Amino acid sequence: MILKQLRIGTRASQLALWQANWVKSMLEERYPGMAVELVKIKTIGDKILDVPLAQVGGKGLFVKEIEEAMLRGEIDIAVHSMKDVPTEFPEGLGLVCITEREDPRDAVISRGVKFADLPQGARIGTSALRRQAQLLKVRPDLEMIIVRGNVETRIRKLETENLDAVILAAAGLKRLGFTAQVTEYLPVELSLPAIGQGALGIECRLDDEKVRETIAFFNHPDTAHAVRAERALLWRCEGGCQVPIAAHGLVNGETLTLTGFIASVDGSQTVKDMMSGPVADCEKLGIALAEKLLRNGGHEILSEVYQREVSREKEIPV
Repeated sequence: MILKQLRIGTRASQLALWQANWVKSMLEERYPGMAVELVKIKTIGDKILDVPLAQVGGKGLFVKEIEEAMLRGEIDIAVHSMKDVPTEFPEGLGLVCITEREDPRDAVISRGVKFADLPQGARIGTSALRRQAQLLKVRPDLEMIIVRGNVETRIRKLETENLDAVILAAAGLKRLGFTAQVTEYLPVELSLPAIGQGALGIECRLDDEKVRETIAFFNHPDTAHAVRAERALLWRCEGGCQVPIAAHGLVNGETLTLTGFIASVDGSQTVKDMMSGPVADCEKLGIALAEKLLRNGGHEILSEVYQREVSREKEIPV
């Protein structure tokens, strides 16, 4: 039975609205006559723009209020950037679709200078500790500047903050039409993507069979297997989206290859490894790789990172 209407919960940022509108257009194309409504919801991550996300607490900053609206029955589904989605959900809610992944790489926007050619001590704008750690590992001379805000705001900070470059997710730049401003796409060997980067997730109430059936066509099996492996690694490391943990899965036929990375914030201590296995065991693979990383130094690195962030949180007035 086709639903007559569907309400999509979304953040109000330019990128979030692009993503929600894309889902809306796909639903309307598949189900002519369905009334699809966007419900804009402001999250705590949208409200606090003057503090680095890692100091606010990285888990659920961009989804909590949306999930609360879903539990109240005010929306039917939520569209998220997968890299923002916590590994655990409120009771009764769950991730039921993961869309085909857009370009997962990080991108450099500068004044035409590639990353390797940036001057000594260059000022680099980024919102992610993951990027900061990986790039400092290669270029410890760089000065990392935390930049917040939507995609357009962060690009403008190249000028307003006198930065030499800003680094953002390629997927968002491509979706919003900013590819002409990209100087270089960083290879994943240099900057391993965030967990789920480039993919969208659709969340709903798990007991709503009609909604689940309606949106099932969005799920892309290869992307879903890769992202589930990445998220299993993150879950096993007890990490949020704002800790220096990265993972990237690639599916080739029935084989999934997963690369994982854990680092200190300054990139001075890192551990990186890779494992392969059947796609059907994607989550087991993620957990197994996480345990290998933790055994080989990751546990000590993360213990120090978490202790540092707890200390910083105490300094922030509530």
